[in-house]
Amino acid sequence: MYSKEEIDTWRKAARIAAQVLDYGKGLVKNGASYLEVSDKIDQKIYDLGAKPAWATQISFDHVAAHQCAEFDDERVFDNNLVKIDVGVRIDGFIGDNAATIDLSGQYKEICDASREALKAAEKVLCIGATLDEIGRTIQETIMSYGLSPIRNLSGHTISHEMIHDHPSIPNIATGDQTALEDGQVIAVEPFATNGDGQIYESEQANLFSLINTKAVRSPFAREILAYVDQEYEIYPFTTRWLAKKFGLGKTRLALRELLRVDNVQQHPPLVERAKGMVAQFEHTYRIGDKVEKLTVIE
Repeated sequence: MYSKEEIDTWRKAARIAAQVLDYGKGLVKNGASYLEVSDKIDQKIYDLGAKPAWATQISFDHVAAHQCAEFDDERVFDNNLVKIDVGVRIDGFIGDNAATIDLSGQYKEICDASREALKAAEKVLCIGATLDEIGRTIQETIMSYGLSPIRNLSGHTISHEMIHDHPSIPNIATGDQTALEDGQVIAVEPFATNGDGQIYESEQANLFSLINTKAVRSPFAREILAYVDQEYEIYPFTTRWLAKKFGLGKTRLALRELLRVDNVQQHPPLVERAKGMVAQFEHTYRIGDKVEKLTVIE
């Protein structure tokens, strides 16, 4: 069980996450630079006195998650279906939220399906609610729009210094009778698509996280390993962040070696299998006698 002070810190991190997401939504406009918007959102977290729990993901169209701007990215927003996933940490306590912006105006139903699925799931959250009940509610809501939930993506329990703890929070009926517990913090994140409801990992990743600190031979790799361990710890970081400090060539060489010795793991973009468009909405909740939505703006 967490102390009152720890819960207050959690609330603060989550409220900053909500502020930053709201700020980021206002930046996403047709013609705006993908790179500049990404950097501004990440910087806003620092400006508000926190740290990113991961490099802000801004995923386009049929990419459901894990898409980040490159160091030299020249893309601009152009009638895309844009998902922004923001995570904030303070002293290991994490707030996680996401939203979708439809710049084309063509995908209202997909956005509505995800948003309404989150609202419906929120209504069934309570001590004792089962994972099956939550997943079934999300699935039925999305399917009522004639769309599909993404079956192999889920929400997650959040613990101190652990973004994705067990149990996962499904987006479909699973039959799992595991019940939510008093004090549990969870992120619920329905993904709706007009595709077939499955994602796969694309080949190239620029989002990574540290999993070991085994000795490496290259001085570049040693330097970057020490920096990642100190600055980002277990939390996902992107190539762009390192390239700003160390240069792109040095960063790529170092990451190649760190991957080879299993010091870092990669998180490739997650792409809808049938190239369907994907929408996502997400909030963080604390389960109790009264369920508290943590990712709210004061």
